[in-house]
Amino acid sequence: MPGFIVILILLGLPAIVALIDFVGFLFSGRRIVHVAILRIIEPITFILLPLLYAGFGDKNDCCGDSAVFSPDHQLTMEVLMVLCLVAYFYSSYRKKIATPIIEIIVTTLLVIGIVLNIFIGIQTKDISMAMAGNMPIILLAILVMVKNQQLFIVYAQQATFNSTGRFENIAFKILNLRPIVKFPVILVICLPVLILITAILLLAGQKPDSLIRAFTDTYKHGFSKWDYQCDNVECGGHYLCSVAANGHTAVVKPQRLGIRNGRNIICNRQLLVSNAFEDLLQERLPFAHKVIRKQYNKVGDVVHRYYGIFNNKFVSDCIYILMKPLEWFFLVALYTFDRKPENRIAKQYLSKADRKQIECALNN
Repeated sequence: MPGFIVILILLGLPAIVALIDFVGFLFSGRRIVHVAILRIIEPITFILLPLLYAGFGDKNDCCGDSAVFSPDHQLTMEVLMVLCLVAYFYSSYRKKIATPIIEIIVTTLLVIGIVLNIFIGIQTKDISMAMAGNMPIILLAILVMVKNQQLFIVYAQQATFNSTGRFENIAFKILNLRPIVKFPVILVICLPVLILITAILLLAGQKPDSLIRAFTDTYKHGFSKWDYQCDNVECGGHYLCSVAANGHTAVVKPQRLGIRNGRNIICNRQLLVSNAFEDLLQERLPFAHKVIRKQYNKVGDVVHRYYGIFNNKFVSDCIYILMKPLEWFFLVALYTFDRKPENRIAKQYLSKADRKQIECALNN
């Protein structure tokens, strides 16, 4: 329980502090949270929380915790997050204004970070995650943008700006606009900045639309467009023997229906023997079973990923034939180490009630 409370405080405290600071600023015109507290909260908010809520994973998975961002396009997200992170901490710690062009770039990255976190919150479809993870980032980023604006106003009032550079003059004029005009202009500038970042990332193998596809090429999330690929996927069932049992009847020779995870599946001799061998292995050598099962689950992940290929009767026929030597090995092992191998084989993929009834009948 104490550990749970510590975790709860760790996750919720940044959001509470950021909200207090933001609301206090709205009413008083100044930040009310002491800077020492902010220096503690900021690393938690911008580094630790994103790691805890990380949407980075190595796979899209119909049957498990699928990556929030497409694995093939995560580099784009990582680079953008790092750039926005640098812009925030630079703005938070610096004491004086930079050149107009750098100020424009920093403000643009902060705006990108705010918009990005809004989209991430929608992508996760988890209100608690959005409130604890994305909201404090957005609020603190807005407050640091206000600080940047205040620094610039003081600078513009105290110093005369002289520059012969065309872009620097344009940047200064944009910074000197009223906030109600300035930030929509900055929002427009975000587009060429994103295009420039994308162009550089092309050299690292990313695609021109990687930022969009990082959200859309996923399963079961807010902007996911690949949900249709999970329509006919039976979770927990796509392993080699179960795929092989779905081949042509004349080849794979189905025997009966079985029950797995509350659903009916086709059972042939090969599938029943394979599962009986696993049952025996789990009973006699649980540690070895755990290691082997972990590796075999990776095979299931491959089948999940390319289900459209494996959901083909000719492919199932080929897998059935390739699995025949293993089936014979499993059968030899069952007849060698199990006193009643056929009873064990017959009980596979039956309901608990049916298995219990068979066991009682055999014992009597």
